[in-house]
Amino acid sequence: MSDGVLSDRELRQGVGDGWIVSPVAIDDQQFQPASLDLRLGPDAYQLRASFLPFRESVQGRLGERGLAESDLVIDQLSLAGSGATLQRGSVYLVPLLESLDLPPDIRGRSNPKSTTGRLDIFTRVITDATPRFDEIRAGYRGALYLEVSPQSFPVRVQAGVSLNQVRLLAGQTSMSDAALEGLYREQPLLYDDEERPIPPGRVVVSDGLCMGVDLSGRLTDGIIGYRAHPNPPAVDLSRTGFYDPGEFWEPIKRPSRDSYILEANRFYILLSKERIRVPPEFAAEMVVYDAGAGEIRTHYAGFFDPGFGWGDGTILGTKVVMEVRAREVPFMVYDGQTSFKVLFERLRSRPERVYGTGLGSSYQRQTLTLSKHFRRL
Repeated sequence: MSDGVLSDRELRQGVGDGWIVSPVAIDDQQFQPASLDLRLGPDAYQLRASFLPFRESVQGRLGERGLAESDLVIDQLSLAGSGATLQRGSVYLVPLLESLDLPPDIRGRSNPKSTTGRLDIFTRVITDATPRFDEIRAGYRGALYLEVSPQSFPVRVQAGVSLNQVRLLAGQTSMSDAALEGLYREQPLLYDDEERPIPPGRVVVSDGLCMGVDLSGRLTDGIIGYRAHPNPPAVDLSRTGFYDPGEFWEPIKRPSRDSYILEANRFYILLSKERIRVPPEFAAEMVVYDAGAGEIRTHYAGFFDPGFGWGDGTILGTKVVMEVRAREVPFMVYDGQTSFKVLFERLRSRPERVYGTGLGSSYQRQTLTLSKHFRRL
């Protein structure tokens, strides 16, 4: 088996071969170019705290003899029918509909979906006997669980909703800086607002492709971002294009200087300085730039599908929406300041469909775009 991230072709084969199983048939819309959307099951557990099972099963940690004897579980909720509202700041665990029976050389990695991140819903996958979140060991056989903790908005969710996605990988998938620089020279990966490729000499590659924050407001009528209101209504995830953004978000006008101060522990939606382009033969992932460069979290949902900012080949890059939270103290950011980096990974095969070509891709031509639940401004 060759190295690389499994594309939608191989994910479909994995379902057929029994690597990915579910009591409810897996829908065609769950297959993304290089990942599979995972769905919430019919039950949720409200927990006292987040946890990792370490050497035990998740069910064992929850309490196999019943919730009354559990040290972790506060309550059990049903997500069937109209679902349930998950409250801000609470921690929930939801068994997912999908489970895995992976070959010994296939492992997995999970990430929130873009919409999940933009709603400031903190999610992480947990598997049995694991010491780490969002990582699924090679050859794993067992159930998948999703930790869900809304941070800014109460959210109403139903069984079958997808909040996260999983990538399956074989062997060495990541690209070295030298390989990434070589790829960039062959086909630019970053563009400016005039859709001109940014020359390699102006690009910083350091354990990934570095990108910055845009405080200019040039493409967004002088608005550089949005800050979540402190006491908003609930968001029902089944409603698309429904909510008035003004009830949930405060627009941030372009500052008089080239800097802006993020308030501590407030949630912001900001925009990248550059446009990124992911060729169809590659997948990418946004990761933290450097904890030493400032105590801010610049993303929740990190996967970029093959074809993001590329589509049918005519799109010259797409802006990246950043989900930002300053930790502990206020933090000043500057226009163009490096805020995150993007890792590129090779695919094992080109996907049948790439992002933005008939997939109902919500964010292919985005600028400063809120989640799909809000009416477009």
